Amino acid sequence: MRQPDIEIYLRDDHLDDLFNWLGREVGQLNLHAPTGLTQRGSLKTSHTTPVMVVRKAAGKWASIWFDSDQTPWETDVDCARAVHAGIGHEVRCSVGGWTESDGEADADRWLKVNSEGEAEFVWAQKP
Repeated sequence: MRQPDIEIYLRDDHLDDLFNWLGREVGQLNLHAPTGLTQRGSLKTSHTTPVMVVRKAAGKWASIWFDSDQTPWETDVDCARAVHAGIGHEVRCSVGGWTESDGEADADRWLKVNSEGEAEFVWAQKP
């Protein structure tokens, strides 16, 4: 089932690899100058998708949010797999489409996609 938006996490120091890959393999990526740790823009494929990048969203990890249900990927996991295959760095995403109404029990369940494969893990964020 297609998710209403896509969000993945990538280490801040690999963002340039992601941006280059997106522009080369997925579509035209246009990013505006950062405002603090946040950078906004769009990814143009057959549809223009708003993109927001938040550096250090989780420690050394950046959040990359594609705000559309018209992305090249149906789910966060599909995107994480494609990005890892394209740039070779670990990508993290939620296990499934989590919302606040789902409760806190599954909020820390994540999937990491890396050279060792895919593994679910608990990513406990410290306040």
